Amino acid sequence: MKKEVTLLKNCVATIIPAGDEVTLAEGVTYSIAQSLGGSVTLRDENGMYRVGEGQLSALGEEIQKQVLQDRDIPSEEKPFSEEIVWDALRSCYDPEIPVNIVDLGLVYDLKISGEEQARVVEVKMTLTAQGCGMGPVIADDAKTRIENIPNVTEVSVDIVWEPQWNPRMMSAEGKKVLGLE
Repeated sequence: MKKEVTLLKNCVATIIPAGDEVTLAEGVTYSIAQSLGGSVTLRDENGMYRVGEGQLSALGEEIQKQVLQDRDIPSEEKPFSEEIVWDALRSCYDPEIPVNIVDLGLVYDLKISGEEQARVVEVKMTLTAQGCGMGPVIADDAKTRIENIPNVTEVSVDIVWEPQWNPRMMSAEGKKVLGLE
């Protein structure tokens, strides 16, 4: 993928790590810091910005196509299982860290209840830092991906702070991606 991109039109993005929305202007060039899970993290001299799936067209058709092609989408052909929910969570990424939220150790609890045609999924997760304004964005991404699983009718994703996250909570795969193992 290109390392730099010039916006073809105005684009709504989220400032990282503050979590505030901002409109990035058409014609401005950014470096692509990361492209995982259907979103892109852009960087310029002022900071970093997460561009969600709905705004990717501002980056151009080629980049949009590649980002959407590369995202991890759980198979709809498999019967419902807890593993499909974990797969949905593994398709969510912290916009600053190239590791999914499961391998980062951010997901503390997953509960599934309800009947076959009306599953209820409850997730408790944390963030790498309490001051991170991206929490609602990451939690909403997780919720949306779980809601897209057939027969899931209700989803809650709650951010909790106990226990406090630390790098030892990462999976072996997460540590490997970050060169910590």
